[in-house]
Parts: sequence; structure tokens; C-alpha cells
Amino acid sequence: MAVDMNMSILIVDDYKTMLRIIRNLLRQLGFANVDEASDGATALQKLRRGEFGLVISDWNMEPMTGLQLLKEVRTDAKLKSTPFIMVTAESKTENVIAAKKAGVNNYIVKPFNAATLKTKMTAVIGEF
Repeated sequence: MAVDMNMSILIVDDYKTMLRIIRNLLRQLGFANVDEASDGATALQKLRRGEFGLVISDWNMEPMTGLQLLKEVRTDAKLKSTPFIMVTAESKTENVIAAKKAGVNNYIVKPFNAATLKTKMTAVIGEF
């Protein structure tokens, strides 16, 4: 099945610069339909209101972390199958294990480039 290059992608990060970087990387990869949220709680509201083909979320945010957001998404009947990629500066094994247990589809450690993002996305949503 071909990847819909016009699918809506939600990026979540409390750092505006990181939102801009991820948006630009997605644009380089051919994805222009990108929405953003600056924390997990806002992201959850947007997810419940819209249709998103992928979530790319930072781990460390307040008041709701990316891990808490992931857990909420995975327990929501409508959202639970939404592909979810976690982005973090932390490469600790216990964090990766916690994210995997919570149902993350893939994990990216900052800093990363368009090639890394494409590899991680391809593993989750298929070739594009």
C-alpha cells in the first residue's frame, strides 16, 4: 500500500525551534500537511478532533510528557492504532524499553537528519 504523502502528521514538542526543524525535515521528505502542538495535552485534544496518519512527539514536555501522551493514545479506541514515533535526547535503555512497553512504533534520538527521519518513518508507515 502506498504511503499517502498528503496525510496529516502531528508533531509535538515544547521547543519551537525543534517544531520548525521537524516540519522542515518533513517538507524535505515530501510531507506538507503538518500540524503541531507544544505539549501532550494540546496534542491529545488535536488527535481526538482530527485524523492524523502519524504522530512524532518529543518525550520531555510539561505538563504532559510524550510518554504520557503515547499511553493516552494507546488506550483511546479511536486513536490506538495511530503510528507514533518518539523523539528524545535521551538514549537510555530504560527509556527505550518504557516507550516500547507503552506501544511506541519507533524511537529517534536527537539530533537527527532527514535520512534518519525517513528511515524511522519508513519502518512505521512503509516506503515513500
